[in-house]
Amino acid sequence: MPELRQNLATKEWVIIAKERAKRPKDPSSPPRERRKALPFDPSCPFCPGNESKTPEAILTLSGERGWKIRVVPNKFAALWPSGDRLRHMDGVKRWMPGVGFHEVIIETPLHDAFIALRGDEEIHDLLQVYLERYRSISQDKRIELITLFKNHGEQAGTSLPHPHSQLVATPVVPSHIRHRLEEAMRHFDNHGECVFCAMLREEIRYQERIILEDDYFVAFVPYAAFSPFHTWILPKRHVASFGDTAPDEIGSLAKTLKAVLAKLYYGLDDPDFNYVIRSVPSDGRGIRSFHWYISIVVRMTKAAGFELGSGMFINPALPEEDAGFLREVKV
Repeated sequence: MPELRQNLATKEWVIIAKERAKRPKDPSSPPRERRKALPFDPSCPFCPGNESKTPEAILTLSGERGWKIRVVPNKFAALWPSGDRLRHMDGVKRWMPGVGFHEVIIETPLHDAFIALRGDEEIHDLLQVYLERYRSISQDKRIELITLFKNHGEQAGTSLPHPHSQLVATPVVPSHIRHRLEEAMRHFDNHGECVFCAMLREEIRYQERIILEDDYFVAFVPYAAFSPFHTWILPKRHVASFGDTAPDEIGSLAKTLKAVLAKLYYGLDDPDFNYVIRSVPSDGRGIRSFHWYISIVVRMTKAAGFELGSGMFINPALPEEDAGFLREVKV
């Protein structure tokens, strides 16, 4: 029988209705062929030798054979770094200049280096670059929220197959982010503890939705996951801002992120996915009610009329079974 579950942190309701879909490894469903690519594509603006096809690099991480990671302004940026954060009001009209940052992190010189198959050191370097850009942009007083994310695959919204991530820094905090912050504060006021720390404690206690854990991080499928194989990676140490991640935690995070993505790659035949780093706004460092984390959304279902009309999702998979499946995937 279907059931409704509520996410303790966001207060969002999800309908768990596994009868609506076949399991991902159902033998009647043909396996998806893993995508193939070339190690170099002469037409790709992110491949070595084509640096002139992108704006000048903001940051370059060099290796023995040239650059390893490049950060460049997005050529088709949604926001521009010049200008003032001035709000204008005229009756029902509210607007402000599109001030902010939109950057592309070119993760590797190899055109086909899928993140799930890269070495721990490469992912460690990538996370260090994330951290460096996050901390640098956090100093800009015009910026309120920094979002780091990766789109992998057409269903996830990627426009170029060459592995890359993006950073978007906005001068406002969207309402759904404010809602999450307010719910976290309400829980802290009522219970005297961070809601994410409470969730983490309970997940570790019951173990049924844990995918993997080490001394620093836990990866699990949330109790009220809104889609199949939706995964959170949380630091065990309470820290509100991704920018405050400690050096010894980055190495652990690299191994955890790689392991989870590799399990998805081998277990689900390289699915399309998004991941996003959810952190507090720039002025929220040190708050006790919020806890940064990585959310990984596998694109196995699509939002349709019900989701748009109600704001609720229907998850055709049982989170406990998804976590158990991923635990058993060998990488």
